[in-house]
Parts: sequence; C-alpha cells; structure tokens
Amino acid sequence: MNSNPLQKLSMQQVLIAGAMIVTLSMGIRHGFGLWLQPITQAHGWTRENFAFALAIQNLAWGFFGIFAGMLADKFGAFRVIIAGAVLYALGLAGMALSTTTLMFTLTTGILIGAAQAGTTYAVIYGVIGRQIDPAKRSWAMGVAAAAGSFGQFLMVPTEGFLISSFGWKDALLILTTATLLIMPLAFFLREPGFAGGAAPKRDQTIWEALKEAFKYPSFQLLMAGYFVCGFQVVFIGVHMPSYLKDKGLSPQVASYALALIGLFNVFGTYIAGSLGQKMPKKWILSFIYLARAIAISIFLIAPLTPWSVYIFASVMGLLWLSTVPPTNATVAQIFGVAHLSMLGGFVFFSHQIGSFMGVWLGGLLYDKTGSYDIVWYISIALGIFAALVNLPVREEAISRSLKTA
Repeated sequence: MNSNPLQKLSMQQVLIAGAMIVTLSMGIRHGFGLWLQPITQAHGWTRENFAFALAIQNLAWGFFGIFAGMLADKFGAFRVIIAGAVLYALGLAGMALSTTTLMFTLTTGILIGAAQAGTTYAVIYGVIGRQIDPAKRSWAMGVAAAAGSFGQFLMVPTEGFLISSFGWKDALLILTTATLLIMPLAFFLREPGFAGGAAPKRDQTIWEALKEAFKYPSFQLLMAGYFVCGFQVVFIGVHMPSYLKDKGLSPQVASYALALIGLFNVFGTYIAGSLGQKMPKKWILSFIYLARAIAISIFLIAPLTPWSVYIFASVMGLLWLSTVPPTNATVAQIFGVAHLSMLGGFVFFSHQIGSFMGVWLGGLLYDKTGSYDIVWYISIALGIFAALVNLPVREEAISRSLKTA
C-alpha cells in the first residue's frame, strides 16, 4: 500500500464516519430481540420461527462478509457501504411487511445479513487498517467497536420507545429510513488509493493470502474463539428479553439491560483496544472469555431480580464486543493489512456460525424443553473452551519471502 500521507484519509475523518456507520448498523440490530414476542404473537409463529430467521441473518452476515471484504479490499469500502445501506433498508421493510415465515427469513435473514456484512466491522476495520498508523491501529479499532456499543445504548431504548409508541410494524418502517443515513456517511470513507475502482498493487493474490492464513494455526485458533463469542452474545442479545419476561420481570427490565450492555460495552471495547497496544492480545481474549463464563454462572446461581439483571448486563457489557478489537488487530499484526477486510471476514464468518447456533438453539431448545437452561450451560462451557484456545496464539508477523503492506 502507498504510505504517502497525501494518499491517506485523516484519522479523525475515518474514525468519525466509521464510528457513525457502525453506530447505526450495529445499534439497530442489537434491538431485534425486542421484536420477538410482538411479531410471533401477531402472526401466530413459534419462537423458533423468529429465532431461525435471525440465525440465518447471522450466518448470511458472516458468509457475505467474506465477499464484502474481498470487494472492499479490491475496490474500496465506499461502494460496499452504499450497497449495504440499500439492502438494510429493503430488509427492514421486508421484516415489517412479511406475512409468511419464508418471506420473513428471506428479508430478515438474507437481506439484513448481507446488509450488515457491508456496513459493519470487516469493511470498516479494513479502512482503519489501511488508513491509520499501526501504532494506533488497535486503539482505533477499539474506538470503532465502542461506537457500535454506543449504538446499542442509544438505539435499543429508542427501538423500545418506537414499538410502544407506534407499534412494532411502523417502528420497523421508521428504522428503514434511518438506515439510509449510512449512505452520506460513506462518502467520507472514499479512499484515494482506490480512485477509479483500481486497487493498489499487492504482493499476494487473494488465493495466496487465504492459503497462508488457513495453514497458520493461530488463525484457526482465533476463528475457534470467535465462534464462541458469536454464540454467547447473540443468544443473550436475542433471547434474554424473553427469558426475563418468562421469569416474571417487566419488558422494561430487558430494555434497560440491553441498553446497559451497550453502555458498558463502550468502555469495554475501548479499554480492550487500548490495552491491545500495550500487552499481548491473546491474554486479553482469554480473560474476556473466562470472565464471561464466570459472569453467566453467577447470574444463573444468584436470585433473579431487576438489580441482578442490571449488574449482569453491566458486567457482560464490559465483555460484550471487547473481543473485536484484539481479534482483528491480531489478524492485521500477523498477516498485514493488504487483505485485512477479507481475512477479517473469514474470522467473522466463524463468529457468525456461532451466532447461528446460539440464536437457533435458544429457540429450538426452548420450544422443546420450555427452558433456556441448557443453552446457558453450553455458553459457560464454551467460554472456558475459548479462554484456553486463545492462549497458544502467536501474534508475531508471519515470516514470508514476499512482503505485503
């Protein structure tokens, strides 16, 4: 990549525009659990029907994220983000207007999943990796992740208010309009090196970069840990509102809990990104996963009250997306930034397979057993597993005969 500063966007421009895009995109999706009961009750669907559509959404997000990353690496992030914003609007409108489970799955699952692939971390982190100095890269990724967390803090109560004020269908149509704000923000991420649709020269082809990464054990370990991250956060984010309502707590408790997760995640992701500049990132990741397992265990053992929920949400918020900056910064540190969006997309695909399993199993096992207990226990076991598999990760830049940027 050309290191001439005249060919780079300003750090402030990248962070502000990228953070605002992630705030909108991630903020809206974090509130989807609030629609579970209104939509299933309105259509007479089961929780598994709703959960399966969101599971497909997470899988589609990860799958399309690979190709969104390839396109962003080749043509720049701008075009990918514009396309993602359009798909997001179409998907939300479809989510509101679907009358069958098939249409709901195609719009809520496929369209919104593809939209998130083009408007969230893999694409935005590719810009950060290319445009921001490596000495500040982990910190900058923490800032972008914190923005997504602030989006949750901002948007979840907003979505709860929209549902209570306008009804669940009109609330989704209002959000449809909000996603279009992503389009003007994308203009601030037009990278000079991609002018005219031509990618800067690279020393590795896509195939060579993939072959190198998938043969490298640390890449595989990062993917395994990220699978766990997806399983845990999406299960909790989607099913906790219904879990709390089943236990007799008011819907407001769930809204406040999700908002607290978003608020404390602002601090957690920023801290994780900052620490990633000062200490081994694998230690940060292992600590986060182990702490999640402990927090879930205490939550299940302790008496369930609004305050126990708020404490759990605050602790989980600190650990929520704090895996994102150290994971992506480690990928950049090992392999360089020339194919960062694509490689980050593959790692994130593993995250989304975990998300698929977490949200779908939550609905399936609830319908079969009338309880979420089994999935809570799986989350604990996976947290311990992820803490262990991150410890052997080697963070040093990979040795190769040809250098990439």
